[in-house]
Amino acid sequence: MPGEILIIDDEVALVRSLRSTLEMEGYGVLGAGTAGEGLAQLAECDLVLLDVRLPDRNGIEVLADIRKKSDVPVVMMSAHATIADAVRATQLGAHDFLEKPFATERVLLLVRNALLVRRLETDRAELEARAGVGGQLLGESVAMRRARDQIRLCAGTPGRVLITGETGTGKEMVARAIHAQSERRSAPWVAVNCAAVPHDLIESELFGHEKGAFTGALRTRRGKFEQADGGTLFLDEIGDMPAHMQAKLLRVLEEGEIERVGGDRRLRVDVRVVSATNRELRADIAAGRFREDLYHRLNVVNIHLAPLRERPADIPVLVGHFVETLSKLAGLRAVEIAADLMLRLQARPWPGNVRELRNTIERLLIFSQGRAPSAALLDEILGGTAGTRAVETLELGSTSLGTSWPVPGAPLGSPYESVAPSTSEGDPGAGTAELPAASAAAASLRQAVEEFERRHILERLRAHGGQVAATARELGLERSHLYKKMRALGIDPDSTR
Repeated sequence: MPGEILIIDDEVALVRSLRSTLEMEGYGVLGAGTAGEGLAQLAECDLVLLDVRLPDRNGIEVLADIRKKSDVPVVMMSAHATIADAVRATQLGAHDFLEKPFATERVLLLVRNALLVRRLETDRAELEARAGVGGQLLGESVAMRRARDQIRLCAGTPGRVLITGETGTGKEMVARAIHAQSERRSAPWVAVNCAAVPHDLIESELFGHEKGAFTGALRTRRGKFEQADGGTLFLDEIGDMPAHMQAKLLRVLEEGEIERVGGDRRLRVDVRVVSATNRELRADIAAGRFREDLYHRLNVVNIHLAPLRERPADIPVLVGHFVETLSKLAGLRAVEIAADLMLRLQARPWPGNVRELRNTIERLLIFSQGRAPSAALLDEILGGTAGTRAVETLELGSTSLGTSWPVPGAPLGSPYESVAPSTSEGDPGAGTAELPAASAAAASLRQAVEEFERRHILERLRAHGGQVAATARELGLERSHLYKKMRALGIDPDSTR
């Protein structure tokens, strides 16, 4: 069958006619004369044809309920519809609006298009998941196995989860996995990037607003908490939430109720909150930037994602996965990654983590055009003369290797500057790379990493004439994340122009 269609309409003759027409085209058809009967069959269908006027409820209200529970496409039908009804239905996410009486050809075309759009969206989500855009947590390092175990254990509980880790480590992927493995998986998944919403709009974004609540509030709007009712709300970059909103969020988490901006009634919501941050929230608490009581409310379960540089043994698995899936997406032949290139990839510090690695592999595949990419191509893509860093033991499968590995783009004088292994006869350290001595300005690992990041970002900014957007794309970072990192490292992009 090409699809299962649910018709919610109390006109028996119309339902019988539509059923006959659609079944002749090979569709399965379900019928319901009331909103209650229709909502009970929602999980069984691929498309809903919904009348605006029903015996027990208004169809526009039913559409709003459907949107809370499912992403199934809905086509509204009416013989008495107004322009306002059509506009409202579109705002609530209706696929189309069908005026009665309608021609058979019109119905069949609309049904085919709606099901095609749904199928394409499903296929895209599956492809993206296989390509590592929104799906799998790959790697067999201790850190990744622990993360997968934590997801499995907490997914079936109502406990709130705080996911921590650097940019690009896959925090949203973990949040999606928690939702997908939970009992709420058929309910809405709603994500908010707290750092991307202006501070004066964050309350309206989360809690919604009533018509006329402020200049520009031309209609009542449901906030993210209402949209996620029954499902999961992902609060990304929670550490960037302004102070005045932290208190209001805490109250919602404690009471399970929200109040729209400009409203005078409290609305009950059933939402599981999963949050994520790349900040050190304990340091923010000590500095008075984040509420400790909110932190404890959010941090019932903590899942920490280790940066890629701390788990180089996972890189071959990730690279193999990206080569296979991205080649299919681009219509290219999958290629072998030579051992020397793989070691170069393992030796890089990857400040943008898995996201940066994926983008680099995609560029390698595009520019190699079906041929095996070389280490020289990697250097060309990443720009600049390749520096090196020493790696005492770099695990590749079960093999432990000791040597000096090049790091494309590493600036001279960085903590990862080249340190060649000694090859002098009689030297007891011959053939073994030694870790570079830390400078006085980089006496700790954290300072060494920060110094490398500062120099590397400055170098790439200069290469792009101070253009932050272009630099962020090359580094595999979101522009907002690069701005925050530059502020933390004391980098002024204007100085590089």
